[in-house]
This record gives sequence, C-alpha cells and structure tokens, in this order.
Amino acid sequence: MNDPRFIPIGCAIITVSDSRTVETDSSGALLATFLGEMGHRVEAHCILPDDVERLRGQVAAHVADAHIDAVFLTGGTGLTRRDITPEAIAPLVTKAIPGFGELFRWLSYQDIGSSTVQSRAGAWLCEGTLVFALPGSTNAVRLALEGILREQLDSRHRPCNFVHLLPRIRPALD
Repeated sequence: MNDPRFIPIGCAIITVSDSRTVETDSSGALLATFLGEMGHRVEAHCILPDDVERLRGQVAAHVADAHIDAVFLTGGTGLTRRDITPEAIAPLVTKAIPGFGELFRWLSYQDIGSSTVQSRAGAWLCEGTLVFALPGSTNAVRLALEGILREQLDSRHRPCNFVHLLPRIRPALD
C-alpha cells in the first residue's frame, strides 16, 4: 500500500441516452478526457439508448472483459420512466458500494440543494469490476470526478482507494 507509483486501470464509458450523439455527449467526453488525463486507459466508449436489456448486455460484456476494471455510466439515474440505469445494472451486482451514492448526494446538495434526492447515482461491484452510475448532467459528472473519483481512482491516495483493492476483488487468474 506504500507504493508511490500510479497504477492505470482499464475503463469503459457508456452514455445512456435516447437523445445524445457523439457531438452532444459532453458528459461522456468529460469522463474520457478526465480518465485519460489521469493516466487510465479508456478501452471502450459508446452511447446506448435507454433500453434495459441492451444496457445490461453491454455492461455484462465489459464486466467479462479482463481489460476493463471500471465501467462508468452517465445518464438514466433520475426518476422518470426512461431512467433505467440502476434497474439495468441490478441483476449484475455482487456488492453494493452505498457510500458512493451517499457521498455524491451530500456533495451535490451543496450545488442543487434538496433536488439531489432525485438522483439515483450509485456504485457497485459486478463480479470483479467497479461500476459507477452518474447522472447525465455534465456538472454532476464533474462533481463526481473531482469530489470522489479523482482520489479513489488514484493508487497513491491514502489511506485507501479503489485501485489498490482491485487485486483483492478480482478473481484470481489461473
């Protein structure tokens, strides 16, 4: 745990939206830029419609991919009928990380007040892969990246971080 080296991880980004395009997906672009500038590898990046089965299938494929350590979803975390991200992920979850959503909403309260209760942002382990569901708002993505993930995705952050847990989370390769 006292290793001062930065350890890059493989990441996948999925924007969940019926209306975003590559040109208008500022939240997905922010994620890709931020992760790349940190030194992580963006192995996959796509936009999917608000469709439970398609989203679940894509996340499951990333979870099965040994090159991907973390999946970042943006969009679909609100309360409307089309917001299906947590429901799509639910059958894949092996462990919840409740502190992520709690901390995100606490930080978000500083910006948007009580409206933060409408956010279903969350994080889970799906097998040995970290999965983060962030709102579609670029400001909310920035808040999660700067307020939580910058430290938790940096192997040098103390006293602990997600990157150093990965070898103890991921199944051993025989």
